Amino acid sequence: MHSSLFQQAEFRWFFAGRLVSLLGSSMAPVALAFAVLDASGNGHDLGIVLAAHMLPLLALLLVGGAVADRFPRRTVLIAAHLGSALTQGGVAALLLTGHYALAPVAVLEFLNGVLGAFTTPALRGVVPQLVDKTLLQQANSLLGSARNATKILGPSLSGVLVVVAGSGPAIAFDAFTYLLAAGLLARLTLADRTDTDTATATATARRTTVLRDIREGWTEFRALPWVWIGTLSFCLMNLVQTGSWQILGPQLTRQLSGEATWGFVLSARGVGLLAASLLMYRLVVRHLLRLGQLTSALAALPLLVLGAHLDAPWLIAGAFVAGLGSSVTAVSWDTSLQEHVPAQVLSRVASYDDLLSYLAVPVGQLSVGPLAQAFGGFRVVAVAGVLSAAAAVLPLASTAVRRLPRARPDRAEPAAPATVPGTT
Repeated sequence: MHSSLFQQAEFRWFFAGRLVSLLGSSMAPVALAFAVLDASGNGHDLGIVLAAHMLPLLALLLVGGAVADRFPRRTVLIAAHLGSALTQGGVAALLLTGHYALAPVAVLEFLNGVLGAFTTPALRGVVPQLVDKTLLQQANSLLGSARNATKILGPSLSGVLVVVAGSGPAIAFDAFTYLLAAGLLARLTLADRTDTDTATATATARRTTVLRDIREGWTEFRALPWVWIGTLSFCLMNLVQTGSWQILGPQLTRQLSGEATWGFVLSARGVGLLAASLLMYRLVVRHLLRLGQLTSALAALPLLVLGAHLDAPWLIAGAFVAGLGSSVTAVSWDTSLQEHVPAQVLSRVASYDDLLSYLAVPVGQLSVGPLAQAFGGFRVVAVAGVLSAAAAVLPLASTAVRRLPRARPDRAEPAAPATVPGTT
C-alpha cells in the first residue's frame, strides 16, 4: 500500500524520525503533569511550567519560519532535536535525582518551547524537499497516520510507564526519542532537491536580516487569498471550539452520562483521526482544499450533540465523525500549502498560519468559563458548534478557496506567490 514512498530512502529516514519523536512527544505531557504535581503537590507549578513552554513557542514562531527559509531545513531540524533532547534530559535528571525545583524545570521547558518554534515551520517546509509533488498527499497521509497513532498510544504508554517506573524515566524516554530522531534526520541528504534552495537561502542570508525576512513572509502570506482566508477560518474555529470542547466537554459529558463516557469519546475521536489519515493515502480529488474546508465543519458535530443533550452513543459517534473531518482537513491543508506556496517562503507562510491559528486557543480557553457561568454550559457549546461550522464553510464563498486545483507535476512553479490561487 505504501511501497512507492517507503521505497525512497530519504522519506523512510524522515518518517522514522518523525515517528519516534512523535511517540516521545505524545508521552511527555502526561509524564510532565504527574511529575510536577507529585513533586510540588499543587497545580500552580504545573500551570507555570506549561505556560513557560507555550509562550516562547508562540512568540518565536515567526522567527522560526524565517530561519527555516533562510538556512537548510535539515540543519535546523537536527539542531532543534538535539537541543530538545538536552532540555528534556535536564528535566529528567532533576526528577531522577530528586532535585525538583520550579525555576530550573520552568527554564528548561521554556528552552524546549523555543526549540519547538524552530521545529514546526521547518517540518512544514521539508516535506516537499523529500518527495515529488505528486506524492505530497500520500506523504502527509502517512505522517498524519503516525501522528494520530501516537496520540492514541502515547498517553496510555506514558501512564503505564509513570505507574511502573515513575515520571523521571518517562521524561528521559522523551529525551531519548529526540536524540534518536536527530540521528535519523542526519541521514537525510536532500541533495537533489535542495542545492538550489540552499544556495539561494545562503545568498539571501548575507544581504537581509531575520526581521526583513519576517516582514517579507507577511507580504507573501497576505498575497495568497486562500491562505489568509483559510487561516482566519481556523483561527475562528479554534476560538470558539477548543475551549468549549476541552473545558466544557468533560464537564457536560459527566452530567449527561457519567465520567467513563469521556474516555470513550476521546478514543472514538482518535480512531476517526487515524482512519481518515489512512483513507487520504488513496483518495483522489481535483479540489483538495475544498474538500478539507467542508470536512472541517464536522469538528462542530460533538459540540452540537452536547448542546442538544443527546445520549452517549450519539456523542461517541459524533466524536468519531469529527475525528474523520479533522484529519482530512489537516492533510488537505498541509498538501495545499506545499503544492502551491513557493518553497523559498513556505516555512514563513506556514509560521503565520500556525501563529494566527493558535493564538485564538488560549483566548477561547480563558473566556469559556465566564460564558458558561453567564449563559449555561449547554447553551455555550451549542452556540460554539454553530459558529464553528459557519467559520468552516464561509471560506468556500471565495473562489480562491473553492477552485484551488491540485498541482500538476508538469506545471511550472508560480513565478510570484500573488498569482497562486488559494487553499485552506
